[in-house]
Amino acid sequence: MSDIHIENLSRRRFLQGSAGLTLGFCLPSIAAAAAGPAAAASFEPNAFLRIGADNSVAVISKHLEMGQGTYTGLATILADELDADWQQVRVEGAPADAKRYNNVFWGPAQGTGGSTAMANSWEQMRQAGATGRAMLVSAAAKRWQVGTADIAVRDGVLSHAASGRRASFGELAAEAANEAVPGAVKLKDPKDFRLIGKQAKRKDSAAKTDGSAQFTQDVFLPGMLVAVVAHPPLFGARVKSFDASQAKAIKGVVEVVQIPQGVAVLAADTWSAKKGRDALTVIWDESAAFKLGSDEILARYKELAKTPGLVAKQTGNTSQAFAGAAKVVSAAFDFPYLAHAAMEPLNCVVRLNADGCEVWNGEQFQTVDQGRVAQVFGLQPAQVKLNMLYAGGSFGRRACTQSDYVLEAAHIVKAINGRAPVKLVWLREDDMRGGYYRPLFHHALQAALDANGKLVGWTHRLVGQSILTGSPFEKMMVKDGIDHVSVEGASNLPYAIPNLTVDLHTPSDIGVPVLWWRSVGSSHTAYSTEVFLDEVAAAMGKDPLALRLDLLGEHPRHAGVLKLAAAKAGWGKPLKATAGVRRGRGIAVHESFNSYVAQVAEVSVRKDGSVKVDRVVCAVDCGTAINPDNIRSQVEGAVGFALSAALSGEITLKAGRVEQGNFDGYPLLRIGEMPVVEVHIVPSTAAPTGIGEPGVPPLAPAVANAIAAATGKHLHRMPFNPAELVA
Repeated sequence: MSDIHIENLSRRRFLQGSAGLTLGFCLPSIAAAAAGPAAAASFEPNAFLRIGADNSVAVISKHLEMGQGTYTGLATILADELDADWQQVRVEGAPADAKRYNNVFWGPAQGTGGSTAMANSWEQMRQAGATGRAMLVSAAAKRWQVGTADIAVRDGVLSHAASGRRASFGELAAEAANEAVPGAVKLKDPKDFRLIGKQAKRKDSAAKTDGSAQFTQDVFLPGMLVAVVAHPPLFGARVKSFDASQAKAIKGVVEVVQIPQGVAVLAADTWSAKKGRDALTVIWDESAAFKLGSDEILARYKELAKTPGLVAKQTGNTSQAFAGAAKVVSAAFDFPYLAHAAMEPLNCVVRLNADGCEVWNGEQFQTVDQGRVAQVFGLQPAQVKLNMLYAGGSFGRRACTQSDYVLEAAHIVKAINGRAPVKLVWLREDDMRGGYYRPLFHHALQAALDANGKLVGWTHRLVGQSILTGSPFEKMMVKDGIDHVSVEGASNLPYAIPNLTVDLHTPSDIGVPVLWWRSVGSSHTAYSTEVFLDEVAAAMGKDPLALRLDLLGEHPRHAGVLKLAAAKAGWGKPLKATAGVRRGRGIAVHESFNSYVAQVAEVSVRKDGSVKVDRVVCAVDCGTAINPDNIRSQVEGAVGFALSAALSGEITLKAGRVEQGNFDGYPLLRIGEMPVVEVHIVPSTAAPTGIGEPGVPPLAPAVANAIAAATGKHLHRMPFNPAELVA
C-alpha cells in the first residue's frame, strides 16, 4: 500500500472566495502514517495483538466495522485481559486469511454477519490478551529477577511493589517477543473486569468525526480510473449491443467496456463516468428476463399457501387439535421486498499487478470474495489481498453470497487487461434497483382453542424465496429442502403449544435476487407470530402479556425480558389521553442470534390513520454486556431501522422493473419521527451473544399490537397502510 494516496472527502475543506480562490488540503498517505517507531520493534504474541516499542497497542480485528461497534467491542475484550491503557489502544482490520481469522461459527471461512462478531471472538480475544499479558509479565520477571506472581499490570504498566520498579508495555516489547508463548493462560474473573461492562469509548468515533476514517471513496491510486456501470433494467437481461460514441465524447471518459453485469464507463472521476453512462445507448436482450410484478408474485404465493409445504417443524397432532377445536383463529400476513439502503452505496477498488490482485473496500465476506475474485483472474486465493476499510453500513448487503459488486469491479479490471486500477462506484439508484433484497413473503397462520379456551394447536405456513439455495452456505443451512433462515423465528417458536406445524413453500422460479437483511428471517416471522398471538389473546379474552408468560414457563430468558420491559413501560397503567388521538400500548418478544429482546411500544393514531410511535421500551438479554453504551446504541438504531420498514419500507416491481430509485420513493425514518427509546440490559455473566440485529424483530409487532390496542385493527401487511386506520 506504499503508493496509495488517501484523500478523505469529508476532511477536504474548500473555501470559495469572491475571487474564486480554492483552498484545500488532503491527508497524508497511509504509508506515511504507518511508518512510525512501532514498525521498528514490536511484540506480536498472536494474530490479534501487536505492541510497539512506542507503547502502542494494536488490536487486529477480523471483523468489519460498519457502524455496529465491532472494533470497539473486540478491542475491549482483548485490552481488558491485557490490562492495557485504553488510550493507547488502536484497531486495525485484519487481512483476508481464513486460517488465522476465520469466523469460528462458520468453519474455515472469514466474514462478518449473523451478529456473530462478539460471540465467536469472546474466548479468542480474551485468550489473545491474556497471552500477551503473561509474556510481558514473564519478560519483566526475568529483567527484575523476581517472581511473576509479584508483578502487577495496570493501564499498560508493569510494576513490582517491593522494589518500586516499573516498565511500560513498549519498554518490554522486545524482551516479551523472546518469551515462549504459553500453552495455557488464566483468564480474569468477571468481577475483575475494568473495561468489559464499563464505558470504554468507541475507537472509531473520533476518526469518523474529523474525517480521517478510511472508506472506499477515500482511496486514490496512481492512474486510477472510476467506473460506473449501466445495469440491465430487468433481472436476467443481458447486453445485446451498445453504442459508446456519445459516451466517449464526454470530457473525462477514458474507455467503455462490456462486462457480464452490463456496460462499464471508465473515466477520470465519478461525475464524468456518470455522464458517460447517461449518454450510452444500450440495447438489452430481455428474452430470459424476469418480468413479473410484486402483485403477481404475491398472488402466486397465496395460491401456494393453499396447499401443504415441506414440514420444517412438527410437534403433536395438529390435525386432531383443529378437528376438535371449539374456536379457530386465522390470519394471513404479507411482507414486501426490502432494500438495505445503507448510507454508503456499494463501491470497491481493484488493482491487478504482477504478483496478484489487491482489493480495497468495506470487506464483509473475505473468504467468499477472495475466492471468487481469484477465479476471475485465474489466481490462487492467497494471491488476492483484501484491504478491509470501514463500511458506511451494510445490513447484510456487503455479505453477498455471489460477491456481486466485488466481482463487477474485478471484471472491469480484467476487461481493460489490468492496465489501470479501477474504483467501482454504485450510485444510490444502482444500489436501490440492482438487487439484492429481503425476500417478499406470505404467511398463513391458524390457532386452535379448545372448549376451555386453551391454545392447543398452531399452524404456520410460509411462502418465499430461499436466500441460501445456490450459495456457499447451502450445504450447511438448507436441510431437506428447508432453508433455515426462511423459517427461523417460526420453527423455533418458544411458546408451549402442544400441537404445532410449520411448513414452507420455496418458489424456485422467481428471478429477483434476494439476500439476508438485518435480522434475516426473524424480520418477518417475529411480526406474524407476535401479532397473531395478540389476536389469539383477544379471542381468549386474555391480556397479551399474561398469555405470553403463561406459555413461556420453559423459557425463562424470554419471560425475563418480557417482565422487565413491561415493568419499565408501566404495562397495565392507562396512557395519558390526548384529544382527537387514539392511544395504545403493545408488546412483543423475540429471540434471534441467541439474544432475547422484548419491546413495549406506545403509539398515537390520528383520525386520518397516521401513526406516531411515541415511546419504545426495550429489555435486552445478550449475555455479558461488553460495551453497554454500544448495546444501547445498537438497539436504538434497530428501533429506527425497523420502524422505517414498518411505516414505509417497500420495494415494488412492475413488469419486472424495480419502481423505487432513491429515498424519495423509499423513505427512511426522519429524526423527527424517532420515538423516545429506553434500553434496559439484563445483567448476565453468560457468554455474549448477538446485538447488531436482535433489536429489529420485536419492534414492528410491538407497534402493530399497540395500534390494535388503540384502534381494534390488527394490521396484516407491511408497511402499514394508514387508510386501514382512518377513524
